[in-house]
Amino acid sequence: MASEEKSLNFIEQIIEEDLKSGLSQSKLHFRFPPEPNGYLHIGHASAIALNFGLGIDYQSPVNLRFDDTNPEKEEQEFVDAIKKDVEWLGYTWAEERYASDYFQQLYDWAVLLIKKDKAYVDSQSSEEMAIQKGTPSTIGTDSPYRNRSVEENLGLFERMKNGEFEAGTHILRAKIDMKSTNMLMRDPIMYRILHKEHHRTGDAWKIYPMYDWAHGQSDYLEEISHSFCTLEFLPHRELYDWFLDQILEENKLRPKQREFARRNLSHTVVSKRKLQQLVKEKHVNGWDDPRMSTISGLRRRGFTAASLRNFANTTGIAKRDNLINISVLEFCIREDLNKIAPRVMAVLDPVKVVITNYPEGKEEWLEAENNQEDDNAGFRKVPFSSELYIEREDFLEEAPAKFFRLTLGKEVRLKNAYIIKGESVIKDTEGNITEIHVTYDTDSLSGSGTEASQRKVSGTLHWVSISHAIEAEVRMYDRLFTDEAPDSYKDKNFLDFVNPKSLEVITGFVEPSLATAQNEDKFQFQRLGYFTVDKDSTPSKLVFNKTVGLKDAWEEKGKKEENSINNSLKDINKYFKVETKPERIAIESAIGESIKNVSSFSLLQNSLKKNINNNKGSLLFAQFILKYSNWKSTDFEEDDIKKLYTMSLRSESTYVRSKALLNLRDIEDLSLRNQFEDDILKLYSNPPKNASERENEILAEMVKK
Repeated sequence: MASEEKSLNFIEQIIEEDLKSGLSQSKLHFRFPPEPNGYLHIGHASAIALNFGLGIDYQSPVNLRFDDTNPEKEEQEFVDAIKKDVEWLGYTWAEERYASDYFQQLYDWAVLLIKKDKAYVDSQSSEEMAIQKGTPSTIGTDSPYRNRSVEENLGLFERMKNGEFEAGTHILRAKIDMKSTNMLMRDPIMYRILHKEHHRTGDAWKIYPMYDWAHGQSDYLEEISHSFCTLEFLPHRELYDWFLDQILEENKLRPKQREFARRNLSHTVVSKRKLQQLVKEKHVNGWDDPRMSTISGLRRRGFTAASLRNFANTTGIAKRDNLINISVLEFCIREDLNKIAPRVMAVLDPVKVVITNYPEGKEEWLEAENNQEDDNAGFRKVPFSSELYIEREDFLEEAPAKFFRLTLGKEVRLKNAYIIKGESVIKDTEGNITEIHVTYDTDSLSGSGTEASQRKVSGTLHWVSISHAIEAEVRMYDRLFTDEAPDSYKDKNFLDFVNPKSLEVITGFVEPSLATAQNEDKFQFQRLGYFTVDKDSTPSKLVFNKTVGLKDAWEEKGKKEENSINNSLKDINKYFKVETKPERIAIESAIGESIKNVSSFSLLQNSLKKNINNNKGSLLFAQFILKYSNWKSTDFEEDDIKKLYTMSLRSESTYVRSKALLNLRDIEDLSLRNQFEDDILKLYSNPPKNASERENEILAEMVKK
């Protein structure tokens, strides 16, 4: 590694410095240590890429170690899923290890600490211990059991091991420092009693080691040189080193813990607890639901191992936690699938097209290129006939000038086929178009070399021949959460942001070449996006998952919503300039409609926050957000809402005051409204000179209530 001409990240710099300081490269040894209490997610994929990538770069072994110290939450199902994910990502571990392999050694070392008077059995309740432990701003106090004799501690600990006590009656704690500024050093728990069967050791053990006691010692036993953890384990490093100090033998490799930033992904969650909640409460259909941020979910959605590895390399290693936009991940999969996915034709919202001058009963098998990005992808045959399906949105009976698809009286090309011209339509009794009748140019076949085939037309459409098309179930997946950071709001439940439109199941039609498609086969549905065959697919019923669109629709939507907010802010000034009530109602209605269509809570919250100032237009716009958005006042930050109402009720504008009063009148949180009772009474008893008749009516109504 050191000889390569490349920029090193700070993790690689740590290793290089250790090598320069005398650590033999043969001693380098890494590990990926998941707890088998759930499925791995995209954050784990980055950690896997880091540790196994270091193993590849330094030609050093990497262990897959399961930190299986909590039988209440861990299952063999999760062990199997984790192994499958790591293998699928393309990595091979040197040894498969388990913390449970070391239960006896960890117990023996715990006995050693008791004998050194470095550990003791505590018999307090968890509530008593929480009080005794203190807070970050107050020192802790010694447990009443801290000075038990070594003999009594040894006896109690053995009886704990033998299962003589109920869970919660005793724990083993390290004796460190109850005054430490690091709360983790205030006599941390080493063992607790659990009468639970372990997925590997069965009922052999009645006590189980805590993560902090097991993790560093497992690293030591496996001779791991560098133990890389995410930033939340930074405070644990001091304890990691203290435990090692107690058992370290001379001339044995001492592991080094260092931390890197967790990768958080927008519009999703990467907490196992929250992912499990989504599964248990059936917001999704299992751990491998294609909307989940789990590796198995992403794989089922259609993401490739190469795209996840590329994502990890693209985002890199950082020292601070950051929120990475999911569009980066989607870019990585588009880039990969663009190279490898065959192009096929599918119609997902079909309308029938009849070519009136095409010979009845005739069919042709036309040549179509499989992937223009791959010279070796070759060609396939697609059937063509007089009756086709095209996308309903690709036709307008009366189209604007810049509509470059099919309309009456204009020509378009059918992909790999002929130029057609819209002639007429057939509608049902409700006015819906059921058939589009067209004519085709017989000499315009793509690739035929004729003059007509080289004629330029305004657009190209994809299609499928009705008589040859295969019906398929298509699952149109979207982002699971409407907000970019659903679990970042202290007063809101992340489930409030679940996207009700994250899955739409439709019936579409695909070309016959897909009849033999297998699970996880990937395709580009031309002009629509990338799709993957789902595991639910059968020979008699094809099922496809939408992996990603050809373009970032959410980025476009985000820009559109942001522009909508900005334009509404510009329009707000007109509200104060018009002279009639109907004009003001029209302006408010238009702004209100724009606000209703904004799905991003963070955009609305930031807009509200920015507009709490002494400008009357800003205050009025903030009041419109409260009135017209799909969120309640209590969903926004309490301090912001209080400040907004205080400034609005004292505004120079009767329109601002009136909107604030109306919002307060209709507010569900009566305690918030009551806080402004004095302001309301003051306005009522001493109305401002410019108070409108409407403002006085609202005040009278509120005071009488």
